[in-house]
Amino acid sequence: MAKDHKNYNSDGKSSEDRALDRFTDMLIEKIQTLQGDWKKPWFSENSTQWPKNLSGREYNGMNSLLLMMHAEKEGYKLPVWATFDRIAGLNYTQGKDGRTPAVDKDGEKLPVVSINKGEKSFPVFITVFTVVDPETKEKIKYDDYKQMSEEERAKYKVYPKLQVYNVFNVAQTNLQEARPELWKKLEDANSPKKFEQVGEQFSFEPVDRMIKDNLWICPIKEVKGDNAYFSISRNEIVVPTRQQFINGESFYSNLFHEMGHSTGAENQLNRLKPGQTFGSAEYAREELVAELGAALVAQRYGMTKNIKEDSAAYLKSWLNSLHESPDFLKTTLFDVKRSTGMITQRIDKIALDIEQGIDTARSEVKEVKPNSETIEHDKPVAEAIAAKAMPKEEPEESVEEERHYHRGR
Repeated sequence: MAKDHKNYNSDGKSSEDRALDRFTDMLIEKIQTLQGDWKKPWFSENSTQWPKNLSGREYNGMNSLLLMMHAEKEGYKLPVWATFDRIAGLNYTQGKDGRTPAVDKDGEKLPVVSINKGEKSFPVFITVFTVVDPETKEKIKYDDYKQMSEEERAKYKVYPKLQVYNVFNVAQTNLQEARPELWKKLEDANSPKKFEQVGEQFSFEPVDRMIKDNLWICPIKEVKGDNAYFSISRNEIVVPTRQQFINGESFYSNLFHEMGHSTGAENQLNRLKPGQTFGSAEYAREELVAELGAALVAQRYGMTKNIKEDSAAYLKSWLNSLHESPDFLKTTLFDVKRSTGMITQRIDKIALDIEQGIDTARSEVKEVKPNSETIEHDKPVAEAIAAKAMPKEEPEESVEEERHYHRGR
């Protein structure tokens, strides 16, 4: 049950298609809620943190978005998920002599951990990689490939493939009763964090340093004015001064939106194409990528993200696209995944430098490739899907190339 080995069900749909149908319904429900009151946040204040597995490893932005939506709807308090096999594995220890029942410190057999009766799993997408030598057809483990030098890697071809796994939230198990100590550790490790603001002053040091020392993929300028935008031609982000925003959450979440757009530049993830004119379907989709990405990044750092006032005008367009095109959500989710990966990795790197007292030189950070390993290897999958889903059109005259979307404060 951990992995959906069966490709097709009796309804003729693959496991991937069924998962996408479910995700589409969830996103439609969320957008319809926002359409009824666009001042509502993408995620409520009481939503869980960025989802993780039992080992503490975080899910990527695409899965995180869907797991948080699902957790919010079901009322789960802990952002911890596991497959059926992982839950069952808590009942055993693996040794040289094989598998033996798990015991406590006194040697007594521990209570069995299980999924609660009637609980249903939730699908997530996992990318697996096959590494092949094109000459000898020899396959090697992806972990071994990652340890190789660039020269050694060049001899191999990497083929990414999406697989659907089914996971359960720990609230769907009897873990709290069967393993109270482990449950307490999970609670302590995942206590909700909230962005705190003292009076009118606010600061999120990693992003503040990013702006001050020019550590993002393009310059970020705080300028007194009414617009926040990413300029394609100048490759820079412009935001109103922070004093113009009602609070820190509004300032940073609007900045995350524009940072999301900047990841689409030609020399980055290459989403922003000629012909994406203001009001077009492509323009609306890019706005959704930036909005979902900003909501995720804000949530990760304890902030609440409201939909931008300008973005509210696209709610109907998003709903129409979700209803009409099965590939719309797929390509959008891939772009959200890759965009949020770039943003969170850079923020986390700066945060780690601050924690370790490292004064990272601007040139050193600039040399760090913004596309992560996972992002790079997922690129062929995303591009293949996008090429199939997005028909090529004759480029139109761009009327809004200079700026992307106004900020809502």
